[in-house]
Amino acid sequence: MSRLPPTRPSPATPRPLDAVVRRDDDWTTRPELRLKLLGLPPDLDTRDLWACFSPHGAVSQIDIFEDSRGVRDGGARITFSPPPLEPFWQNFRSLRVEGRAKPEIPVRLSLEAPRRTFYHPSPVDPSIKYPEVMTLQADSIDFGFMYDHNTMMSMHTVVASHRGGIRFKQNMLHRETVVEFRLDIDTRSELFRFTIPFTYLDTILRVDGGESGIRELVLSLPTPPRFFRKLDEKDTHEPKARYWAENLAWFRQTDITNFPANVKDAPITIKKPGPIIDIGRWTTYRLKFNISSMKAQNLFRQIGYALRDYNISIQKVTGFGIASHREPAVWKYIDQPITTPHQPTSSLADLFENETVPPLAFPVRYQLEVCISHGYLNEHNLSQEFVRQLRKMDPSKAQDILEYVAGQEKRIFEPMELFGLKVTKGSASRPPVPQYCVYVRSATVTPSTVYFNTPTVEISNRVIRYYAEHADRFLRVRFTDEKVEGKIHSTDRDTMNEVFTRVKRTLRNGIQIGDRHYEFLAFGNSQFRENGAYFYAPLPHLQAQYIRSWMGNFDEIPYIAQYAARLGQCFSTTRAIIGTRTTIREIEDEERNGHVFTDGVGMISPFLAQLITYELGIVSTSSEPPSVFQFRMGGCKGILAVSPFSKLQEITIRRSQYKFAARHEGLEIIRWSQFAAANLNRQIIVVLSALGVPDNVFIEKQKAQLADLTLAMTDELKALAMLQRDIDPNQITLTLAGMILEGFHRCQEPFMMSMLHLWRAWSIRYLKEKARITVEKGAFLLGCVDETATLKGHFNDLPPVPGAHESLEQRAKNLPEVFVQLSKGPGGKPAIILGLMLLARNPSLHPGDIRMVRGVDIEALRHLKDAVVVPQTGDRPIVNMCSGGDLDGDDYLVIWDPEILPREWNHPPMDFTPAEKVPLERQITPDDLTTFFVKYMKNDNLSRIAYAHLAFADSMEDGVKSAKCLKLAELHSTAVDYVKSGVPARMTRDLQPSKWPHFMEKKNRPRESIYHSRKVLGQLFDQVERVDFMPIYDAPFDKRVLRAYKLEGKTLEDATEVKRQYDAAVRRIMAQHAIGTEFEVWSTFVMSHSMASNDYKFHEEIGRIAMALKDRFRALCYEKAGGSNFEVLGPFVAAMYTITADEIGQAVAEARARKANLTADKMPMMSFPWLFQSVLGKIANTVRAPEDNDYSSTAIDI
Repeated sequence: MSRLPPTRPSPATPRPLDAVVRRDDDWTTRPELRLKLLGLPPDLDTRDLWACFSPHGAVSQIDIFEDSRGVRDGGARITFSPPPLEPFWQNFRSLRVEGRAKPEIPVRLSLEAPRRTFYHPSPVDPSIKYPEVMTLQADSIDFGFMYDHNTMMSMHTVVASHRGGIRFKQNMLHRETVVEFRLDIDTRSELFRFTIPFTYLDTILRVDGGESGIRELVLSLPTPPRFFRKLDEKDTHEPKARYWAENLAWFRQTDITNFPANVKDAPITIKKPGPIIDIGRWTTYRLKFNISSMKAQNLFRQIGYALRDYNISIQKVTGFGIASHREPAVWKYIDQPITTPHQPTSSLADLFENETVPPLAFPVRYQLEVCISHGYLNEHNLSQEFVRQLRKMDPSKAQDILEYVAGQEKRIFEPMELFGLKVTKGSASRPPVPQYCVYVRSATVTPSTVYFNTPTVEISNRVIRYYAEHADRFLRVRFTDEKVEGKIHSTDRDTMNEVFTRVKRTLRNGIQIGDRHYEFLAFGNSQFRENGAYFYAPLPHLQAQYIRSWMGNFDEIPYIAQYAARLGQCFSTTRAIIGTRTTIREIEDEERNGHVFTDGVGMISPFLAQLITYELGIVSTSSEPPSVFQFRMGGCKGILAVSPFSKLQEITIRRSQYKFAARHEGLEIIRWSQFAAANLNRQIIVVLSALGVPDNVFIEKQKAQLADLTLAMTDELKALAMLQRDIDPNQITLTLAGMILEGFHRCQEPFMMSMLHLWRAWSIRYLKEKARITVEKGAFLLGCVDETATLKGHFNDLPPVPGAHESLEQRAKNLPEVFVQLSKGPGGKPAIILGLMLLARNPSLHPGDIRMVRGVDIEALRHLKDAVVVPQTGDRPIVNMCSGGDLDGDDYLVIWDPEILPREWNHPPMDFTPAEKVPLERQITPDDLTTFFVKYMKNDNLSRIAYAHLAFADSMEDGVKSAKCLKLAELHSTAVDYVKSGVPARMTRDLQPSKWPHFMEKKNRPRESIYHSRKVLGQLFDQVERVDFMPIYDAPFDKRVLRAYKLEGKTLEDATEVKRQYDAAVRRIMAQHAIGTEFEVWSTFVMSHSMASNDYKFHEEIGRIAMALKDRFRALCYEKAGGSNFEVLGPFVAAMYTITADEIGQAVAEARARKANLTADKMPMMSFPWLFQSVLGKIANTVRAPEDNDYSSTAIDI
């Protein structure tokens, strides 16, 4: 039974549960009962078993067993919750399955002993146990929102009746609150529920009713929970399914309305047409309970104890009010002219006379909807006077005020108070942005609502650059699950059909904001993978179709997926090269055996490479420009490798790079070659393990990395060595290394040390979750082709690799050759890597994806650095054998560490021939594109396949060489190509794991489906303990900078003004992507984010965002300082550092006085002066402080 803490109920208080002692074998008292079934034929599925057993009681789960080879063994488990009324299994001898030649099937049925106690330990005191599920019946539930601090406006009430009660459940196992209620819609009675994770809650208000025994709980959420509707269970079984659970009968909901036809054809807006319950915006719930019985009182009390143990306080309030439902009048004021009355009046409806106030400017209207959509303002609190004041203001100032509201991320109950605020200039004031950037409006469409976002600065693309004068008419839209749930995951079931229908409806009907109707335009290729698209608000002379026509001629493309991909090329995030005209030379590809060895590779002259380096401000580790550029130019794409034989302004293009005819012909750069550290991951480790690399190699390397990370916090030489070696793709570790060289580690400067601790926490997180072990003897590099045709390729007719008794040299002589030259090797000089190495591409799932190659030195290739050069000779491209890679921008992992090289060389590779595409026999339309978009969302099984592969690789005896893993590797290849082929990868039921290793952290899976892995990934996982990141605020700032100059008041004022704008911009990025601290934005070492993108893609995305942010505010600082030379910039940067030190010091002193914690959400921002890390270093090390400059600050003497 449940045990309560002795200090909670007094001795006279009854225990929270009945104190009836029952025998352990009394099956009637269990929350659930399990029956084991033996002797089943292999062709039965869950539908058959449900039909047989549901007449006996409430079947909650069905498992049909398989052995370790994935073959059904004739066993199954039937779970009832609650238990059946009668012990029917005692006389059960056979199943009767209709539709079979012999419907009677003899079986053996037995009662299983309970595997757990059905009690859940308290996280505070494990000796205290709570029932896994506690259910309290409610009399009614109100749906609405908080009208003010102590008043809820009830928009709809559901009352319990004989047709269905209202159940308030606490599921301790899943750590969530579940509310179930029945609703009459037309002539139907539907059962709904919504689920609230405990992490959504921090406070529940308790209101004691005037009547005896009446209690009310008010739950007010910052974001909508997930809503479901229950279908008939018999209709929720998939053919041949071996697993079914009652939760599969619950289907996600997007709307609860009496008039679904109104929703079907309406554009997406904040205000939904005719909802019964607006599940996206009415996120305050009042539940009324009658707990007059002792049992109900005990249960009510125990639920309170349990929630408190999860840091959810039950706060008793008095004077809590309920405002009756009324429609807000403000919407009609926003979009039509308002007249100012001569006489005071109390009726809003009487105010339409006399002086006319102009309508809201669209930027102001948009920003108002930003605030309303996020719940910072509510239309019911907005008066006509508020709208009138907003209209009378200068539009830029009005927009700045509303941007301030959005940046504070707090609910405003008294909007009129906003007009007295002095706020920081925002995007409305248009501080300068780099020429390659643009302000972008964006929207996030979730299953239940839509959120509009404050304009942010982003790197632009070809389309928005060309239509720059109409840039504000583009809207970047992303489809995600509810606010904190992340990406909408694919499914092969129908439980998410309403969600995908809403996505299609948005793409078809558009989005309405004020008088602008945004319609679907197209989607970039990266956008598409992350469920995003561009919308456009057309003008009479510029329609969306005209823009698509300008982008290129796609009429000859008969495949929808390929058509979409070609459109997407134009939306790649690029930087245009405007400094020169180019000459194009066309050459043929090298093709053999159905393979294109030069697929995606062109050439560029050294002169143009140097020009690009200068124009883009690329900083390299050597004085030379990068060797390889990923590019777009007109309808061409791929990479351009520097060729010493190319003429002055010449670019060489191959046929494989030409994709479509385009009007635009300018050169655009996406990224360039640079060194990044080699990192292993879980997929590569399980493949290497299967190929003979001992587990101890990985364990020891991770152990050493953990020790080095700890030592680096105190040993600056160790920190410097690691940061210069383990270079991340955004090159931030090199920036941190520069800060150490400038002495900021030695003086324990707070920003420097905070960044170091963040880097450690981030590295440890990835070790724990991804097994991201850094390999010192390795690199992660762009691939390109050997234009000299000197390197030896892969030949099918070469004899197999000799046995182990042969010498290493004999074993290596038939290996394909590669050329790898690092711009900065050991000793800081260029280094050519010779000898054995492995070549791989992420992700690698098949044992043949990792190839053994031999590094050689070719003098004619020595101009290429920080790239892996592969042969164009042979029978099959070696990059194609690496997970089906090519050379149009793919990165490759090269490792020459002898400990990591596999014992088994070059397992037969997989055939990566893409699936056959089906052409469309007519012109492709926007509706075809949007339908494909939704189908892709529903059928994009890439992550599900990868997770299943990882689970089977761990559980199967043969690992990645098992039949299931090999099949999943094939499906993974199909799923990768889905974007281009339009052919989805279908996962059959037998390829879905029923058991999961503990390191995959499947928290929502039943406990019995999780096992503790003893293989290498399990050992690596158990070796790592996560580390929380805590910024350092109470360390002294660097006196070398603080005392370097006598700063003028005007300089300090200008720096303060820019800092306010910078801080606001950072907060917008944090809010948009659910990032916890400024340090993560600045460094791109993000500990957690909104999960709308996967971690790898998001690291790229936040890298671009951070670069644009820094470039934008550096330019503004140059303007304020009067130039970029050190003589004028130095004092301004010192002022930036000084005002930051003052703000931090004052905040620390105030927090100490209040005895409050120094948490990032309560402290001022610190990263502003570090826009100029090298300038700070120069000040600290070269500027001699004036003798009479005795600077003092609260930041110095803390």
